[in-house]
Amino acid sequence: MDSLFPEKTHGETDLATLLKGLSPVVIATDFWYCLVTEAQLKMLSLDDIYGLFREAEGITVILNEPATGPAGLAEKVSKMQGPFAAITCQVHSSLAAVGLTATIARALTQHNISANVVAGFYHDHIFVATEHADKACRVMQQLGLQS
Repeated sequence: MDSLFPEKTHGETDLATLLKGLSPVVIATDFWYCLVTEAQLKMLSLDDIYGLFREAEGITVILNEPATGPAGLAEKVSKMQGPFAAITCQVHSSLAAVGLTATIARALTQHNISANVVAGFYHDHIFVATEHADKACRVMQQLGLQS
């Protein structure tokens, strides 16, 4: 049975194994990084929120683009930037793994692709400008082939 602080970490930690099993998949939707106030956050549907992070300057939410498009979203947030595509790495990476995000970021940098990384409990998610999604995914696939 898992404890709150397990002695052994969950997920893969070996960088070569992580890269071989990367299997990046582009999520087929546009995402927007948005800045919201507490009041705006309460008005958003949890179904539209893909990610959330609190900073000293405000609350960042990563939102799915609504059916109304960016204009409909702009009415609900203070600031927004996007669209971004999410690339999910299918390998179950440990939160204690060293070097995976650095390796991905370095490879994308060589192709002049900006990467915003969000780590979930099971997988890493790389957000790139939508127009670079397919190229970024190919670059990440190459990392697995080179390992």
